[in-house]
Amino acid sequence: MSEKKAAGGLQGVVAGQSAISTVGVGGIGLNYRGYDINDLAYKCSFEEVTYLLLKGHLPNQQQLNELKTLIWQKRQIPCKLKQILETLPKESHPMDIMRTVASIAGILEPETKPGQEYEISIRLISLFGPALLYWHHYSNSGIKINENTGKDSIAENFLKLYHLKSEIDPLVVKTFDVSLILYAEHDFAASTFAARVTVSTLSDFYSGITTAIGTLRGPLHGGANEAAMQYLEPLRSIPQAGQFLNSRYQSKQLIMGFGHRVYKKEDPRSPIIKDFSLQLSKTANGDPTLLAVSQHIEKRMIEEKKIYPNLDFYSASAYKQCGVPTPMFTAIFVISRMTGWGGHIIEQRSNNKIDETCFRLHWACQEIICTNRNEKQCQFMIMYYQNKYNNINVQVGQLNCQSIRVFHISLSEKDDRSC
Repeated sequence: MSEKKAAGGLQGVVAGQSAISTVGVGGIGLNYRGYDINDLAYKCSFEEVTYLLLKGHLPNQQQLNELKTLIWQKRQIPCKLKQILETLPKESHPMDIMRTVASIAGILEPETKPGQEYEISIRLISLFGPALLYWHHYSNSGIKINENTGKDSIAENFLKLYHLKSEIDPLVVKTFDVSLILYAEHDFAASTFAARVTVSTLSDFYSGITTAIGTLRGPLHGGANEAAMQYLEPLRSIPQAGQFLNSRYQSKQLIMGFGHRVYKKEDPRSPIIKDFSLQLSKTANGDPTLLAVSQHIEKRMIEEKKIYPNLDFYSASAYKQCGVPTPMFTAIFVISRMTGWGGHIIEQRSNNKIDETCFRLHWACQEIICTNRNEKQCQFMIMYYQNKYNNINVQVGQLNCQSIRVFHISLSEKDDRSC
């Protein structure tokens, strides 16, 4: 009997365990370290969420103040990096700039000893925005900006540097800050998994981040909000939006910003960013037409295709109303997801399980975590591996943040069977 071929791709494959976020339990919901995304978005700042993802708990006031001071100190762009940024052409995609910044930072400020992950994470979170905007202003107008605007938040610093203004509308700052929270973490997304694989080989922190940025650059992962804005921007009326949808339906083209592999219905982040985009549309500098078009497309997609918007769809209109150019959308994603990547690298290094052995057998031999909502399927998987390998230890536990059954299956320490 010929051996059954493994299915292509990693969809449905259990690739490890993580305590950082809980995504799509029952097809809905998103938690960071056990905190619901709605509570974090409306009640916390991005700095607080950064601390949560990297440290595992929300900061008290002293810890938050210390983090804000550290972010302020870490915004300084090294002179050699400025020189490199000044040589890069203005036609470069912002994601290429972000990848270059991570790589050069790893040369100028290398990881030299264990335990530097938190410090490097904060350094890159603080550096990415100012470095991107230094390149942007220099390459377009020859201006060498002062990257530090005082002890502003990550969001306010970015907006002040981009607009070259000393004051920014508080609603714009809050919207941008909320977007950073919403994009900060999403379990084993492609870029996160790529970063974990890289550092699992004992490569350095910066290599893991460079890998993640390269993965995020792809339009099937990080570029969807850019793609959404590219088709939304020319649509200046409801009839135009209707014609656009009809054309896409007929040609069977994807409509970026809709659908999600995890969430059965609505992405829980989508109504949050939609709320802020709607608030912005009612301000003097808002774009109510853009919101009307977006809402019309959303309504038809749900009614006719039963497909719901994901985070990227209304992020496009939110960023546009914050005055941010479309090519920078995914680069902002990097600033945000740097927190999640950092947390995952720390977690991966604390219990390194991925190496260069055969993936299919590796997962079977080392450990399997089943968080499937269907308990019968989990039990079947346990029986399968018990029959396949002797001396298997089966443990049943619970995740801290959700009441989900977790079946932990691993080979006994006495078992010398090789993967």
